[in-house]
Amino acid sequence: MNGVQPLLGLVAVALVLGLICLLMWRARRVYRKRIRTLHDELQEAAAASSFGRRVESITGETEFNELGESINQLLDALQAKEKQVQQREALFRNLANTLPEVALVHTDKVIYANREAGALLGIPPDQLIGRDVTDMVRPAYRSLVANVIEQQLAGKRNGVRYELQLIDGEERTRWAEATAMCMRYRGQPAILTVARDISYRKSVEATLGRGRQQAQITLESLGESVITADTDGNIDYMNAAAEKLTGTQRDEALGQPFGDIVKLVREDDRRDLGDPVSRCLQKRRRISMGRRALLMPSNGNGEISIEATASPIMSPDEELAGAVIIMRDVSELRGLTREMSYQASHDPLTGLANRREFERQVNAGLEAARAEGSQHVLCYMDLDRFKVVNDTCGHQAGDNMLREVAGLLREHVRDSDVVARLGGDEFGMLLVGCPLDKARQIADDVCAAVRGYRFAWQDRIFDVGISIGLVEMSDKSGSPEEVLNAADSACYVAKQQGRGQVHVYSARDEVAATQRGEIVWLRKLQAAIHDEQFELYVQPIISVAGRIPSGPAVEVLLRMHDPEDGLVMPNEFIGAAERYQLMGTLDRWVVEATLAAVASGTIRLPDERSVAINISGQTMADEGFLDFVVTTLDHSQVNPGQICFEVTEQAVLRDIEQSRRFIGVLHGIGCSFSLDDFGSDVGSLASLQGLEIDFLKLDGVYTHDIDINSVNQEVVSAVTRLSRAVGFKVVAEQVEDQPSFDGLRDLGVNFIQGNYVEKPHALGGH
Repeated sequence: MNGVQPLLGLVAVALVLGLICLLMWRARRVYRKRIRTLHDELQEAAAASSFGRRVESITGETEFNELGESINQLLDALQAKEKQVQQREALFRNLANTLPEVALVHTDKVIYANREAGALLGIPPDQLIGRDVTDMVRPAYRSLVANVIEQQLAGKRNGVRYELQLIDGEERTRWAEATAMCMRYRGQPAILTVARDISYRKSVEATLGRGRQQAQITLESLGESVITADTDGNIDYMNAAAEKLTGTQRDEALGQPFGDIVKLVREDDRRDLGDPVSRCLQKRRRISMGRRALLMPSNGNGEISIEATASPIMSPDEELAGAVIIMRDVSELRGLTREMSYQASHDPLTGLANRREFERQVNAGLEAARAEGSQHVLCYMDLDRFKVVNDTCGHQAGDNMLREVAGLLREHVRDSDVVARLGGDEFGMLLVGCPLDKARQIADDVCAAVRGYRFAWQDRIFDVGISIGLVEMSDKSGSPEEVLNAADSACYVAKQQGRGQVHVYSARDEVAATQRGEIVWLRKLQAAIHDEQFELYVQPIISVAGRIPSGPAVEVLLRMHDPEDGLVMPNEFIGAAERYQLMGTLDRWVVEATLAAVASGTIRLPDERSVAINISGQTMADEGFLDFVVTTLDHSQVNPGQICFEVTEQAVLRDIEQSRRFIGVLHGIGCSFSLDDFGSDVGSLASLQGLEIDFLKLDGVYTHDIDINSVNQEVVSAVTRLSRAVGFKVVAEQVEDQPSFDGLRDLGVNFIQGNYVEKPHALGGH
């Protein structure tokens, strides 16, 4: 037994040691696996390895105790390392939450999201954890994001920057610019994506893009030619209109100097106008080519009248960035202007110069006489027995005779001389550089030619004559008005001498002129003013555009009652009234009488319609007239909107500043203004700048025969188009027949006045 007990003890010890070794072997396997897991994070790998070797070599109890101590040390190290990792992660989170950008740690799923990520996506950050990254991205960008994640995790790329669209919690799209970087998070490969919201920038870019696109569309649709050039003067853009105007394709023009593509010359002498772009870039200011430039297209298709302007393009910091050239084809407008100029300076019946043009030529002749010492002769002519033809055969016969007589007059003068119809049956001739004795011979030849002329109309034949008054023009002559009055006086003397005569002016002729009636008319006017022998007539103005109801409904016209002559028309006494400064008195009477008639209901006006009152230039120049009108309006209690003042361009230009003040004040209190006789002077449009004009009243010369006169049609059409562009309404006066009425209405005039609509009648009766 004693021998067996020690043996049993040894067996027991061996079993215990075997059990310990088994337990240690299993513990070794567990810890070795844990150590390998922490290998990349712990610097103490060597100790772990040493521990492993020691476990493998355990042979006794002492070493087993040492192994247990090592295990405890290892556990302490692991705990310390875990605490360090937790501190580092907390530091990372704190830093990430202070960023103004989105910060996401993720693989294909979100591991961590900072506060800004939650704010951008509208979802609490903790609710983003575990979500697929692509679920937060618009479908169009999911493939891109998945590809970036794959490349990052595979280590193929690092620091990728890209733009994408995110989906927030309310399914709204948000633009973001993201940068993806590789990292290790909690011991595992991960991706750190930092993103910032660029939705506003994208919105601005989209707006600018639409603006650029809209600008491009606008430029291409413009009727004007637009060309831009760089700072060297080379073309970098031209629109479709520029291609058509220049005859050059833009592909051929781009990069070429403007002067090589566009050739500009003067309209009058074809002199080269040079390159406006080079001048613009050199002087850094706008360059205008004026109104007389011609463009010579590269395809050789004739010449094109243009208006061209080159302006510098400046950057926001005031640096020169290039130039823009705008060109407009004005061939039609210039042709129309020439036609209007011709119409404005010529009598439509005879084709001769009209009174306005004749007076201008006389003035030019006087200036030449004073400057050069040259001499000219002015002839004033009056047909004899014209009234017999007109009264017995009608106006059509009288018009035909005037045209034929005009042809006779042209045959007896040179091309350099001027022949004009001054009005009615009165004509004028300006014999340029002609001595008086030669002029007397020409006048005698004209008298003989008219005396031998026979006018046949239907079954009747008339003989007529002509009386001519001559006056010499030299550096000692007076004003154009004085010269014309002298010639008129000489013509009167010629008539008194037996008609069909020629008379050269002398100072004694002024006495004859006075005897002819100027003083008589002065006395008649003074008596009419004293005895109130004036009367208002009215003529309706109808609207032919129902969509424009506001405007003049009636015009008041002045008539004078004379005990001897009966009813006297204005054209018979207005000249004397102007000469003796009586127009202010007459206009004051008309204003007072008209306002009284409106206030009493004698003149009834439809809603938004007004009564038109003519104001002379002499009266507008009277500084006291404005106060008179304002005071009279106030006393009458008439709504200023019911009054429309008609003024002529000549009246406005008499004193432009006074006219501007007169029109501005009355327009400001509600009165409207109409420019009368528009078209009688081609300069009318320029004169309108800065004036508060509401209506244009077409001169009667353009409203006759509108159905058969193509020039009149073009003039009226142009005026109506221009009026619409600047906000004016057009009144056509002196409309005498149905075809003219229909033609004017079709051409777009707004109001029509004339005997065809209704003849003038005394106020209060028909």
